[in-house]
Amino acid sequence: MFNLITQKDGNVKNDVLSGITVALALVPEAVAFAFVAGVEPMVGLYAAFMMGLITSAIGGRPGMISGATGATAVVMVALVAQHGIQYLFAAVVLCGILQILAGVFRLGKFIRLVPYPVMLGFVNGLAIVIFLAQLGQFKLIDNLGQHVWMQGEMLYLMLGLVALTMAIIYILPKITTAVPASLVAIVSVTLIVHGMDLEARTVIDFVKDMLPVDQKASATLAGELPTFSIPMVPMTLETLYIVLPTAVILCLVGLIESLLTLSLIDDMTNTRGSGNKECIGQGVANSVNGFFGGMGGCAMIGQSMININSGGRGRLSGITAAIVLLGFILFAAPLIEMIPLAALVGVMFVVVIGTFEWASFRIVRGINKEDAFVLFLVTAVTVAADLAIAVVVGVIVSALVFAWKHATHIAAKTHMDKDGWKVYELDGPLFFGSVLHFKDLFNPEQDPEDVVIDFKDSRIWDSSGVDALDGLADKYEEAGKKLHIRHISSECRGLLRKAEKFVEINVNEDPRYRIATDQFDNAV
Repeated sequence: MFNLITQKDGNVKNDVLSGITVALALVPEAVAFAFVAGVEPMVGLYAAFMMGLITSAIGGRPGMISGATGATAVVMVALVAQHGIQYLFAAVVLCGILQILAGVFRLGKFIRLVPYPVMLGFVNGLAIVIFLAQLGQFKLIDNLGQHVWMQGEMLYLMLGLVALTMAIIYILPKITTAVPASLVAIVSVTLIVHGMDLEARTVIDFVKDMLPVDQKASATLAGELPTFSIPMVPMTLETLYIVLPTAVILCLVGLIESLLTLSLIDDMTNTRGSGNKECIGQGVANSVNGFFGGMGGCAMIGQSMININSGGRGRLSGITAAIVLLGFILFAAPLIEMIPLAALVGVMFVVVIGTFEWASFRIVRGINKEDAFVLFLVTAVTVAADLAIAVVVGVIVSALVFAWKHATHIAAKTHMDKDGWKVYELDGPLFFGSVLHFKDLFNPEQDPEDVVIDFKDSRIWDSSGVDALDGLADKYEEAGKKLHIRHISSECRGLLRKAEKFVEINVNEDPRYRIATDQFDNAV
């Protein structure tokens, strides 16, 4: 049904070892995001397992890792707090259905509309977000229940272990690439900490910090297989009104983050994933989550980078990560609980360094100031708000900048032909942004009796342009002048009201293109 190995340089060994590395890094992230959403740790771990398994098997991007994410967890908080976790499961099911429909109707292609500066800002902002998230591991909970920064020997030990982890990841590939450096680093630091009985914080310490005092003693990551259950909510319109807003936002946030991550991995691996297939994969995974007690999610940029950097290229890498994570939950929870947080933080710091587009500082010097503004704006909004919001803001600002820059690109060369007619040879697009400049090009009062407007090197892109041409034709008619309009498409002629009678039809020379208007189903 699908190829487990989809990249010519991918192989079973690399995918399996990379998958194990990713599984180790998934645990604290899934637990942390579960607490962000206001649900139990196991709900986040189940989500990481199901999202990873299903999207790796049927999604559109081999090598990309999905699971519970912070971007989706933040959206869930209000719904869980106000109505309970069963309503969350219903919202996740509905989110999955909407994502499947997005794939069926081939909406994934619209990721192409994201400009390059927005992509750079997204990547840089994401790297900063991942870095800031790791700083939370340097905090403790004091006797008053407040988070305070580590100090003294504990801080020095944490920094030393993080540095050791990063050093192993950087140095080992120069010696051998037989095993993923991240996996070796995690195992090595774990053995050092427990072999030397060092007082380093572990994954189970992190889980205990998240729990109330009366639950700390029994804290564990051990669990059982998720079971099927229809969300226990009333099947009424009122329930739909409650879950629909959250479902829609989850759908949009998940698809935007997943499709941008897909594009990023495409660039890194020189391959091409399927955005529409990924929409369907994410949708199926989220729907299954809702029926099996998971919080859902989307693509995880950090874990995806760990997978790619560790050599994972095929679907087997993501499937391995999911199955190994389930194995940890069912049989090996104590082994995961003893992993030092410093080792996982070190791995994520390496991901941050590799994810951040350091070349963007050089690029800024060479590109125009508008693109530089968009780049820094998207980075700032990503850090301050949300990845999806940042991308939407970036696309809107880029579109406005594009419209503003092209608004002044319309011009006209004029000359008198042999019959004494004045010819305006237009150059540039005629659309809503350039309408005012277009009108300023003409002088109906002073022009001769016959005037030609030639669109051979120009195009009318929207209804605003059509309306401007109608208005100009009206002015020449009021001035008693004869207007001749050449080289516009048949669609434009069909939309003109006052200027249609001035169009000179030449089937062989007139262009064929559509304009942006609801009157044509195929408008582009």
